[in-house]
Amino acid sequence: MREQIITRDVVANPKSVYGAKKASTRHFLTQRLTGLNNIVFLGFLLFIVVRLAGQDRPDMVSVLGNGWIGIPFAVLLAVVTIHMRNGMRDVLEDYFHGRSYDLLMMLNTLFCIAIALTGVLSILKLVFWG
Repeated sequence: MREQIITRDVVANPKSVYGAKKASTRHFLTQRLTGLNNIVFLGFLLFIVVRLAGQDRPDMVSVLGNGWIGIPFAVLLAVVTIHMRNGMRDVLEDYFHGRSYDLLMMLNTLFCIAIALTGVLSILKLVFWG
């Protein structure tokens, strides 16, 4: 498949089609919904930070080990990493193209998966096994 060169005329023409419509819509909605979710959970995150300020490890384990706090915190971490991946995708799309974009996007995805899995599994370990 040949890449279309996007010029001023292509952008100005309302009938021009460039990019995948479904993927772009999904990316747009995912970015907005995860951003809204992050705003909603901001109060929850601030509660955890203020609650744990100056506390030692056993207090941290008891707070995050509570299922009513730990499970939403794990969900928040997963949503934040999805939002982070999409935001980095936007930056990578602007500055890289072709194979370098594909490689960097793969590394971005692997990094976000590693962060999400490590964080969520650590929090769930605290919730279920103390």
